[in-house]
Amino acid sequence: MAEPVYRRVVIKLSGEYLAGAQSFGIDQPTVDRIAGELIAARELGAEIGVVVGGGNIVRGVEVSARGVSRPTGDTMGMLATMMNCLALEAAIERRGAPARTLSAFVMPQISELFTRAATYKYLAEGRIVLLGGGTGNPFFTTDTTAVLRAAEIGAQAVLKATNVDGVYSADPKKDPSAKRFDRLTHSQAIEGGYKVMDATAFALARETSLPIIVFSIAEPGSIGAILRGTGHGTIVAG
Repeated sequence: MAEPVYRRVVIKLSGEYLAGAQSFGIDQPTVDRIAGELIAARELGAEIGVVVGGGNIVRGVEVSARGVSRPTGDTMGMLATMMNCLALEAAIERRGAPARTLSAFVMPQISELFTRAATYKYLAEGRIVLLGGGTGNPFFTTDTTAVLRAAEIGAQAVLKATNVDGVYSADPKKDPSAKRFDRLTHSQAIEGGYKVMDATAFALARETSLPIIVFSIAEPGSIGAILRGTGHGTIVAG
């Protein structure tokens, strides 16, 4: 079996993707499929951290637009990410693989607090580590969380799993003439205003020299293919 190109990664999953064909909530078959993909990636020999959004349950920006303060709305969104992490953890462990959810918030009855030491320990044990609660602060997205956690734990790349197979100049579902990029620098991604990740995440990745690989999670085996260096995606680096 080919050795993974990246030995330690943080995978960023969209919360909305976990809803499957629904507009809200957690679609169990989708969660089970993602769990299988994560386990297969781990079996390649890579250490896997996962950051998942909460948009399938609560989007903080949308809540705050309806009158709730932005910090409160963002906190609600961060709690939603914990629900998704727990659902993924349960799905992974049902398949016989070890997983552990760590939270940016102190919530001892639910999960252990995120620390670098705890993350290193569980990764070394072969667990898939689910990093919930965002950064623990309002005004930061889970995209930024993924880059921050990757930098903190010495990951070699951030794998951004989306509904499209890379970064495009426009939404390819709306604009058939949209150009797909095989490679971009962090600065080009920021200057181009490409919406696949927010500018803060790209800026932090640039500062910490972390490559971001944007790929489609809809393709079976796509996480493993990216780890082996054979996947189809856009590399944002340099």
